[in-house]
Amino acid sequence: MKIGIIGAMDVEVELLRERLFDQEVTSAVGMDFYDGRLGERDVVVVKCGIGKVNAGVCAQALVDRFHVTHLINTGIAGSLDPEGLDVGDLVVATDCVQHDFSVAPLGYAPGLIPGRDRAEFVADSRMREVALATAAEVASDVNAVAGRVASGDQFISAEEDRERIVSTFGAVCCEMEGAAIAQVATLNGVPFAVVRAISDKPGAEGQTVTYAQFEQAAAHHCAKIVAHMVAAL
Repeated sequence: MKIGIIGAMDVEVELLRERLFDQEVTSAVGMDFYDGRLGERDVVVVKCGIGKVNAGVCAQALVDRFHVTHLINTGIAGSLDPEGLDVGDLVVATDCVQHDFSVAPLGYAPGLIPGRDRAEFVADSRMREVALATAAEVASDVNAVAGRVASGDQFISAEEDRERIVSTFGAVCCEMEGAAIAQVATLNGVPFAVVRAISDKPGAEGQTVTYAQFEQAAAHHCAKIVAHMVAAL
C-alpha cells in the first residue's frame, strides 16, 4: 500500500509533511512531492494548488510517477448545510460532483460528463468508514458526517449559489479540488477518500472574516485526523 495525500494549500499539508520521516522530495509538474513514511505507511504528500486542473494533474502524477494505490484529499470546505454543519465540523465524502460542469443545452443532466452514466464519483466505502471511525476516536468532540462533496472552480460565498448547489446536487459542502481527484482516481481504478473540515459557511454574515480566522485551525485539524486515518488503513 502506498497512499497519496493531496491538499490544495500549504496550510492543508504542512502538518503532514512535518510528520514524515525518510522523506525524499521530487519536483514534477510544478509541484513538490514529499515521498516518505507516515508512521508505518508509505505515503506521498503534495500541495497541488487551488482548483480542479491542478488537483487532477497532481492526482495523475501520483498514480503515474509514484504508483500510489490509494488517494486521500485533505483540506477545508464551505458548509452548504448551515443548520447541520458548522465551522470545525468534518465531512467525509460519500461521493463527489462538479457543480460547475454543465452541457445542459445538449440534454445532459447538471454535472454529468458525456460518456458517463452518472454525475457523481463514488468514494471508497472502507476508506470512508476508517475516516469516520478515526474522527470519533481522536476528535470525539467533532461533528463528523458522511455526505456529498461538490467541487468547482469558484469560491462560493453567496446564498443563491449555496441554494443552487444544494437543490441541484444535494451536496453538504463545497470546495475546489475533490471531484477532480475523484475523477482521476475513478478513471485509474484507485480507491479514494475526500476528508474536509468546515472553515466557513456561504451566505453567513462576515464569512470572509470567518474563513480567515478558521482556515489554519480547520486545515490542521483535518490533517491530524488524516494522519491517524492512514495508520488505520
